[in-house]
Parts: sequence; C-alpha cells; structure tokens
Amino acid sequence: MAGGDFRRYRGQAHGTPKAEMNVVPLVDVMLVLLVIFIVTAPLLTHAVKIDLPKASSAVNLTKPEHIEFGLRENGEMFWNGEPVTLAELPARCAAAAGQDVAPELHIRADRLVPYEQVAQVMAIAARSGLSKIGFVSDPSH
Repeated sequence: MAGGDFRRYRGQAHGTPKAEMNVVPLVDVMLVLLVIFIVTAPLLTHAVKIDLPKASSAVNLTKPEHIEFGLRENGEMFWNGEPVTLAELPARCAAAAGQDVAPELHIRADRLVPYEQVAQVMAIAARSGLSKIGFVSDPSH
C-alpha cells in the first residue's frame, strides 16, 4: 500500500507487476451492497393490512378403515370377528379392495400358527387388491 518499503523490490525490473492483492474495490462493492440491503430490508417487511374473515373449524381426521383378520392355531379364521373359511376369503378381499378407499388388512395370528397359513392369507389378499397388510402383535410377550 502507500508508504510501503521499496527495498523489497530492488531486484525487480522497473514496471513489473506486484504480487499483492488490492482489496479496496472488494470493500467498496461490499459497502455498496450493505447500504442497498439496509435501505431495502424495511420495505420487504411492510405488509398490506387486510381484514380477513374469522372462521373456526376442527381438524378433520379420517382414519382409513381396516379389517381385523384373526388366525387361530387350530385353523379357524375370523373376518372382523365373524368366522370365515379359506374359500370365502378371496371374495371378501375383492369386495373390500373394490371400495373407494381400500382398507388395511390387520392380521392377528396366534403364536403357534404355521407361517404357511399366514402366507396363504397374505397371497389371497394381495391378489385381490389389498396392498396394505399389517401384523398386529402383543408387545408384552
């Protein structure tokens, strides 16, 4: 900068460029941007006053319907509490899948039910169009 030590440049030829960076233009640009932001910031927070109507409403929570499907160890099956056979299951699943909003199938199986029976029920439900299948278990065991 001004008043610098010229002894550093004795070995250099006269008129060669210096290797120092001039930050004055950078500071000038930053100060101009700062002034612009200071001036425009209050304008951005100014809002138009509007008298909006008041209305009270409760949140409308609609839970999707679900089907409770039970499997016992002895092979008994239950559709929402009523007994059903394996032959009736495809028709019931297809009727449930044909609703506007397809319900979830919640499977409750006894601990000792063979996995093959559970897999058969899941396959029938999936072929019929019930894609949301969940297992209900007892967390205390």
